[in-house]
Amino acid sequence: MVPTVVDGKTYYRTAEACQRVGISRATFFRWLRDGSFPDVKNLDRRGWRLFTEGDLKRLKRFRVS
Repeated sequence: MVPTVVDGKTYYRTAEACQRVGISRATFFRWLRDGSFPDVKNLDRRGWRLFTEGDLKRLKRFRVS
């Protein structure tokens, strides 16, 4: 998987972000559904989530809490 770079900023899609953080996609979507983790703000033109490095850090902190 290759991250997306837009205007010099790197973004990761959901599968890439989950893999880098060490969680499953099912876990991530469960956290979204139950309101435990606020959704990311960036979407691509298809409406797919794009994670920044800051989003990855938030996910990592949430995972260990």
